Amino acid sequence: MHDHNRRAWDEMVRDKQRFTRPARDEDFVDPLKTVDALGWLGGDIRGQRVLCLGAGGGKHGPLYAAAGARVTVVDISAAQLELDREVAAERRLEVHTVEASMDNLQCFQASEFDLVVQPVSTCYVPQIGPVYAEVARITRPGGLYVSQHKTPQSLQADVQASAKGYELTEPYYRTGPLPPVVGSRHREEGTHEYLHRWDEILGLMCRSGFVIEDLVEPLHTKPDAIPGSWEHRSKFVAPYVRIKARRTGEKAAASTATSRLWLPS
Repeated sequence: MHDHNRRAWDEMVRDKQRFTRPARDEDFVDPLKTVDALGWLGGDIRGQRVLCLGAGGGKHGPLYAAAGARVTVVDISAAQLELDREVAAERRLEVHTVEASMDNLQCFQASEFDLVVQPVSTCYVPQIGPVYAEVARITRPGGLYVSQHKTPQSLQADVQASAKGYELTEPYYRTGPLPPVVGSRHREEGTHEYLHRWDEILGLMCRSGFVIEDLVEPLHTKPDAIPGSWEHRSKFVAPYVRIKARRTGEKAAASTATSRLWLPS
């Protein structure tokens, strides 16, 4: 699985596909606003130790570094990390890169980071629990974990519109990688992707030692969207969620009553 996805992402970099395009000049005008439009990070991250996890590609790492953070980027793709080094060199930023899988971060010490940021990427590992365990270990007590995850419903739903919308064609309780896909903006061709249920995405995060403070579903729909388009499909199912979670002082027990979830009104 790891080798397959590593090769797939290296190939996407060579083909200059959409998630391998570095940050634009306009993104650096106010880099903190670019990466934190919701204001979850408190308005100032200068000097913070930030890990951008599964986040190669010349976008997240350089932007957090431009906002003043001490940045490390972890990605399984050497080609994606090379983009980070290129952008950092061009903009005279300091970004440390590490080639590793998100579910094995033994190269880092316990409580090493103040903030772990993870764009959509947990879908590329079969089990999300080991990822959370590693993130909990390397995040200091009180630190933040800001992550994005493809919704299970989006991975269940067909990529083509039917007369009734987008039908669920994959079972919710399933094992193994999803079937290959062609021509979808909701999935990445050539990769192995895995569906994680809500009890895994949210429940395992809480049981790993995090308290969920906020959750949002970014809006990507348009009223006049053409059937089959990203915007039209997003009218029927949210493609991903963004979660703000805080590391507790100790690993939470499975029966803890302190883990809470707030949904925006």
